[in-house]
Amino acid sequence: MIEIHEVTKKFKDKKVHVTALKHVSFTVQKGQVVGLLGENGAGKTTLLRTIATLLVPTEGHVTVAEYDSVKQATEVKKRIGVLFGGETGLYNRLTARENLEYFATLYGLSKHETKVRIDDLAKMFGMRDYLNRKVGDFSKGMRQKVAIARTLIHNPDIILFDEPTTGLDITSSNVFRQLVHQLKRDGKTIIFSSHIMEEVSMLCDSVAMMHKGELVYHGAIEELYKSEGSKDLNYIFTSKLVRGNDEYAS
Repeated sequence: MIEIHEVTKKFKDKKVHVTALKHVSFTVQKGQVVGLLGENGAGKTTLLRTIATLLVPTEGHVTVAEYDSVKQATEVKKRIGVLFGGETGLYNRLTARENLEYFATLYGLSKHETKVRIDDLAKMFGMRDYLNRKVGDFSKGMRQKVAIARTLIHNPDIILFDEPTTGLDITSSNVFRQLVHQLKRDGKTIIFSSHIMEEVSMLCDSVAMMHKGELVYHGAIEELYKSEGSKDLNYIFTSKLVRGNDEYAS
């Protein structure tokens, strides 16, 4: 479970204070897949970084699997897998296999566990042909596949994806979507941000919509469709932004 309680995050940009998150609160239950929606600059990545212990809230607090993200950050890190858009976290001079082996070591996996996990992930993402090539020579899509595999190498219970299908072709995007379905069947808890509404509709149990650092909606996607009288998520999202958080109901 993830509990976000009255989280505010402020940054100082030269002499100007920027509030990236404004009293954001919602809960993600174990095994849920939540789509995080918002325009660029809405605060999605800041929120994910806060959950992942990479940022400390200015106000409020986050708990992940009942561990405080600030006071017990090490315990939180053991239980999450994180992938941020544009940041693969891979080493160009190492092969895909060597990268995955390195991160598996950081998480304390044995050599046998590492080999099994790499073989399974390579098969899942169609990486066998380039598993022993250096990452520096990879296309954006190839790097993204390895980065997703890195995120999952330690079989985390909670997974945070920021624009996970960026750079992936249609086939690879479909593989990712199948992966999310499998992770859900395995009882994993997932939050992922995406600008692809079809992807969110297909994969998510619920959605959290953000606008200018504020949460304007959080709830089950089917309930959202029912309350709005539409299944057009693009239309609903735009409508919610226009109305702001006055009608917000969790």
